[in-house]
Amino acid sequence: MRDMRAPFGARLGGAWSLLAHSLSGRLLLLTVLYVLASEVLIFVPAIGLYDRELLDDHILSAELAILPFTEPGGQDLSRNLREELLRHANADAVLLERPDQRELFLAGSTPARIDHTIDLTADSLTADMMNGLDCLLYGGNRTLHVIAPTRIPGAKTIGIVLNEASVRNSLLVYARRVIGAALFISLLSATLVFASLYFFLVRPMRRITHAMVAFRENPEDAGRILPVSHRAGEIGLAENELAAMQRELYGFLRQRARLAALGSAAARIQHDLRNILASAQLASDRLAASDDPTVKRLTPSLVVSIDRAIALATSMLKFGRSDEPPPQRAAVRLRDLVDEAAQTALEAASPADIRFDNHIARDIDVAADREQLFRVTLNLVRNAAEALSARDNGGVITVSATRVHDGVAIDVADDGPGIPETIRDKLFRPFVSAARVGGTGLGLAIARDLVRGHGGELSLISTSAQGTVFRVVIPDRS
Repeated sequence: MRDMRAPFGARLGGAWSLLAHSLSGRLLLLTVLYVLASEVLIFVPAIGLYDRELLDDHILSAELAILPFTEPGGQDLSRNLREELLRHANADAVLLERPDQRELFLAGSTPARIDHTIDLTADSLTADMMNGLDCLLYGGNRTLHVIAPTRIPGAKTIGIVLNEASVRNSLLVYARRVIGAALFISLLSATLVFASLYFFLVRPMRRITHAMVAFRENPEDAGRILPVSHRAGEIGLAENELAAMQRELYGFLRQRARLAALGSAAARIQHDLRNILASAQLASDRLAASDDPTVKRLTPSLVVSIDRAIALATSMLKFGRSDEPPPQRAAVRLRDLVDEAAQTALEAASPADIRFDNHIARDIDVAADREQLFRVTLNLVRNAAEALSARDNGGVITVSATRVHDGVAIDVADDGPGIPETIRDKLFRPFVSAARVGGTGLGLAIARDLVRGHGGELSLISTSAQGTVFRVVIPDRS
């Protein structure tokens, strides 16, 4: 017996947990409560009206019982007949009040006492409700004196004396029926509301919740992404937004994995690359001792390029490990830095008719890490040159700078074909390339990280068939 009670208790506890702690269960309980409250507001007037109806029936029966005795010759009717008629009317006595006299009709002996008097001459719903509740709560074997208007000719009012038990019994039966109907209506309404919410709200929300939990357990499993919903309304919108968020997060995780693989690959090749660059550095040092004028003119640029290649190889590993060193900021003459970066970026540009215009004033200085700002400018100018190389007639790359209230804004513009619309929103993500086929897609991502390391921002200002403009904002040091 104990083993049977345990599962039943568990099921009962589970049902109560569903009702008390779930959205639909709470709404079910609230619906039952609100319907019962509305039924109470209906119940009290209904009891009052039904009590008034019962008393009116007794008044009508009393009028019919004494009517023969109010007509001419009624005094000749027997006393037994009068008492029998009054007993059928459930009245112990009837008092008929005329303008000039009162007539008393008794069904037996005179009532010993009157416990409660009810005046029905005034038609008041509030009084009827009070009388009905009083009868239900305090009634029983009381003797009532009910006064009411009468339709007997020549009479003003009629009063009857009766036992309250029959009225209360009828009122109790009626109250039970009303309460039963109220409970049935409330449970039916609550069940319909619960079923509607369960199928249209709770079940879809459970689907969303289960999808979130499953995706959280293994976000790198594409099979756990919520399918696109064709449901209309807020639930469908929530499902589609969750699916879009999961797809984006899955893409970010894949990018992170690719970045980790990039860092691992860079770590494996760094030793060999350093050896190769070290050999090139030794060769450049020997070239520096040459007396050839052309060699002497090109050697400094070669040495600087090799040094930067070594630094960039190291920074690639740092980017994969996300440990780019903080910028060492100092005053940098911006025009000279931009000319140097443009010369390096345009050496391999094709066709040769790409023109570079530096519109930066000579007196503009920027508080930045010179090497990091050089890399940012180099990436932007190189991307612009690669965009212009896609067409035969070249183009113009323009760099300008203006001082804003808290720093310097640098604009790098070209009159190339623009950036495709499909990648504009993800342009600064790693491995997204817009300039040429075969690019790594890391240039803009690295450049933005370097600019943000200065507390600034790299953004795409505009792009169209008439050209593209990037803006770098470097704030002043506080």
